[in-house]
Amino acid sequence: MAWKSGVIEMDDRKDKQQSGPEEEDQSTLLPQWKSHHYDVVVGVLSARNNHKLRNVIRNTWLKHLTEHPALSHRVLVKFIIGAHGCEVPVEDREDPYSCRLLNITSPVLNQEIEAFSLSEDATSELSEDRVVSVSFQVLYPIVITSLGVFYDTSDVGFQRNITVKLYQAEQEEPLFIARFSPPSCGVQVNKLWYKPVEQFILPEKTPQNHANQEAQVFVFTFKNTRETAQAIKRMHSQKATKYLKDVTLKKQCVPFRHTMVELSFEGTIVWESQDLHGLVSRNLHKVTVNDGGGVLRVITAGESALPHEFVEGVEGVAGGFIYTIQEGDALLHNLHSRPQRLVDHMRNLHEEDVLLKEESRVYGDIVFVDVVDTYRNVPAKLLNFYRWTVETTSFSLLLKTDDDCYIDLEAIFNRIVQKNLDGSNFWWGNFRLNWAVDRTGKWQELEYPSPAYPAFACGSGYVISRDIVSWLASNSGRLKTYQGEDVSMGIWMAAIGPKRHQDSLWLCEKTCETGMLSSPQYSPQELADLWELKELCGDPCQCEARS
Repeated sequence: MAWKSGVIEMDDRKDKQQSGPEEEDQSTLLPQWKSHHYDVVVGVLSARNNHKLRNVIRNTWLKHLTEHPALSHRVLVKFIIGAHGCEVPVEDREDPYSCRLLNITSPVLNQEIEAFSLSEDATSELSEDRVVSVSFQVLYPIVITSLGVFYDTSDVGFQRNITVKLYQAEQEEPLFIARFSPPSCGVQVNKLWYKPVEQFILPEKTPQNHANQEAQVFVFTFKNTRETAQAIKRMHSQKATKYLKDVTLKKQCVPFRHTMVELSFEGTIVWESQDLHGLVSRNLHKVTVNDGGGVLRVITAGESALPHEFVEGVEGVAGGFIYTIQEGDALLHNLHSRPQRLVDHMRNLHEEDVLLKEESRVYGDIVFVDVVDTYRNVPAKLLNFYRWTVETTSFSLLLKTDDDCYIDLEAIFNRIVQKNLDGSNFWWGNFRLNWAVDRTGKWQELEYPSPAYPAFACGSGYVISRDIVSWLASNSGRLKTYQGEDVSMGIWMAAIGPKRHQDSLWLCEKTCETGMLSSPQYSPQELADLWELKELCGDPCQCEARS
């Protein structure tokens, strides 16, 4: 394999998609490509294993394009795929969106664990801080049984009034509250006083394998998928009724088996002194964190998922909590089977590489970019593709879309003419405005401090002018990537202020509208059905009855 500009050449297939005879002996990576000018380059973000989606595209709108007498030589279409698969099996990752190993070793099972402890010779003294907080992340299901506070050893008994609250990220209301006072100080364990709290399982992901059983499923109707995801997270750990004001609720029983519940918990414990003097607290580096073998992680300032407006006081520890690890047998089985799972996974990765190389050889429509192909790396995939496009291709406009999207290129070309979209510094799409930053889940954003993103176009499709692509390509080594390519694009564009052309026909959700330019989140069969209607009746949404 040869390396070039963040792109890995996995074969020397010649691009014959819309090339004239003079290009047939040229590699898809060589700058000589610029001898042929394209009106539009289409970049289709695609995951390595989405073979079916790519084949449906090749048999629907891409096939129509290549056979179109007026458009076939004006458009270049490339699938953007990460050259490397993640070498960590999905079952062993911290989350399904990255490639980080869930590094649990020697878990402490069947006993209560104190999250924080002080050394035997540690002295206790009051600080000036009346509010102290620490954030943490749960990497495997635990149950918190008690919240606790440090105490002043110079006092006789417990002489303080302290409130301890545990918040879930993005929630204003605490999950648990424990109040300590002289007449109600709880139980003393080592150098802390503890009080019990209502017990919830706080999982990151829990495998379920319930054959021939039924589960109650609450089905909500929200305005968009992100709201749905956030509501499900809230429902898991808090009372349902609090969140039902603006939603439609249905309950049904459905059979299920071999499901994976992928939830995360990130929270913050806040200690508040109700007295005039401060708390007995310690710097994070001066306490021992008992992570149970890796199921718990303390998050330092700057890494916390809790929005700034919810973070209280100074970072530190003024007590602790007691927890137990759940699903212990399942965890041990997972750890014991990890070596064989890795062997199987690496074999599958090799087979996937072979299939992708052959797919690229046969179709010549793939650009392999030098990144590990995960959701979190999609912004980097996009930047690498922009570099490849500028360095190898002469073009006027770039259309970005995803492999699960319906696209109508003829309608897009007609719209370009209608809107006179042939200038510089423009961005054409359907823009989300004042979109709230998510701090947990698939769209978790820990790097962007604002509570809302700048305007960004829906990822189902947008068009940008060549000069914007060139700016992105030339700055690709310096641009910071964020959790998603759509919001990353909005943040990057805020620096240069392109002319935005709002167009609601770039659909943001999975709906069908006559005249739509794009629509996302379809299965291969659904994409094929849409295109069949489009070719039969000129409308992907419906066919009028014919006599």
